[in-house]
Amino acid sequence: MRLFFLKDFLDLVFPRNCPLCGKSLFDFEPCLCTVCQGTLPRANFHLRAFDNELTSKLRGLMPVNRAMAFIRFTKKGKSQKLLHLLKYKNKPEIGEEMGRLYGLTLVQEGGYSGEWDLIVAVPLHPLKQKRRGYNQSEKFAKGLSISLNIRSKEVLERRKFTETQTKKSRLQRLENVDEVFDLKDSENINGLRILLVDDVITTGATLCACANVLLANGAKLVDLATIAAGGQ
Repeated sequence: MRLFFLKDFLDLVFPRNCPLCGKSLFDFEPCLCTVCQGTLPRANFHLRAFDNELTSKLRGLMPVNRAMAFIRFTKKGKSQKLLHLLKYKNKPEIGEEMGRLYGLTLVQEGGYSGEWDLIVAVPLHPLKQKRRGYNQSEKFAKGLSISLNIRSKEVLERRKFTETQTKKSRLQRLENVDEVFDLKDSENINGLRILLVDDVITTGATLCACANVLLANGAKLVDLATIAAGGQ
């Protein structure tokens, strides 16, 4: 009985609200309310993972296998608000929840089970991660790991501090990430099927740079998954 009183007290002092609509969350809603979960602008790229607008965008940058994204990025929409909260408002739980929900979607709708040996997140530079307090892509990887029952691990490192990609052209983005990433010295990924994840894909320059490092170090294949897919 005492535990119930404590929970009620904590809910009163520290209310749990949906970050999108502000409504109070039920106990079974970890982060987003059920209504907001159901109205996310889902991309459904996993239904045609080998042949969609993302794979077309990436051809020529890496040996493309599967490329997927959970939701579509729209300015001033729910996806932009979610990513802004995740990256700049200290809401790491949003990344994990997006991973959990997308992992369930991949299993239930796409039949993805046992497709990968390892989930790898695109790394942040240590200075940026220290400033933010976490890597949002690692939070996404953690949620996917739980739903897909596949381990996630930090095997890549970012060796150069790069400028923001937001206002750069496709060519500038490619140049900006050239020779930025590398495999951590003690890691062995030879023969592994890897799901490489990030928060958002626009031109694909960052993801492809990381994927090529993994493939060059012996990965059998690299599939890509992001929280959101944006325009050019």
